[in-house]
Amino acid sequence: MDKRIASADEGIANLRDGMTIMMGGFGLCGIPEKLTEAVWRKGTRDLTIISNNAGIDGFGIGLLLQNRQVKKMVSSYVGENKLFEQLVLSGELEVELNPQGTLAERIRAGGAGIPAFYTPTGYGTMVADGKETREFDGRHYVLERALHADFAFVKAWKGDRMGNLIYRKTTRNFNPMMATAADYVIAEVEQLDEPGELPPDQVHTPGIFVNAIFQGTYVKRIEKRTIRKV
Repeated sequence: MDKRIASADEGIANLRDGMTIMMGGFGLCGIPEKLTEAVWRKGTRDLTIISNNAGIDGFGIGLLLQNRQVKKMVSSYVGENKLFEQLVLSGELEVELNPQGTLAERIRAGGAGIPAFYTPTGYGTMVADGKETREFDGRHYVLERALHADFAFVKAWKGDRMGNLIYRKTTRNFNPMMATAADYVIAEVEQLDEPGELPPDQVHTPGIFVNAIFQGTYVKRIEKRTIRKV
């Protein structure tokens, strides 16, 4: 089974206005930058983006915000993008902020077929406004609904043409769970191996969850460079 495609642009051929996309990664680690750039080139609009971060100015999701292609962000940490702040305050962008663990579990639940779950996180705060709450064994919980998307864009360290994926270190944040919670999953990888070359017990996302895969070329970016004086 060969799931290889020639480019990110080919992968998003069926992306339409108003769709929901999950984008994996953490900060600048493991983000599907080639696929994000393809969406920017395509110009698809009114998108709902589910991502832990909101990118940075001029890169990643920041490109889509700059081009006014995003209608709503479902995120956790959004503090590195000044344009994001401006768009939210001006009413141009809707944002649904989630505690980071809650966001992760909402995505995992979506992939596991669990429609909703109770969590104590956020009870008694604005996070719980308008949501069902219940008490279990003397502790209060908030009902959170699972998340699902039309597309999931994930980035892995290694993959093969059958779609099996291995993530490296921090890039495992959000990518594996998002690969289970969307109708169509596209993976971009740094290294594309032949079937059988990936150690089976090291595969994080089995190929059954991946619809398309391609290899990209990447330059490592550092979000905040800190140098210690010796």
